[in-house]
Amino acid sequence: MIAIRLSRFGRIKAPFYRVVAVDSRKKATGMVLKVLGTWNPAKKEFKIDKDELKVWVEKGAQISATVKKLISAK
Repeated sequence: MIAIRLSRFGRIKAPFYRVVAVDSRKKATGMVLKVLGTWNPAKKEFKIDKDELKVWVEKGAQISATVKKLISAK
């Protein structure tokens, strides 16, 4: 199953996240299928390609609860 979730990057105490489409059995920082957007909690910036997100959801991808919350807040 394909999941759309966050993948953590950045430094210690300065996280930066990518919104990625990934096989749900892979590690959070493993090989991703597609990078769909970014989230920077320090600057409160959230960017996502809604067209790509729609394509992956139509293919059967499941969106994580955290990503759903970020999308609805935007």
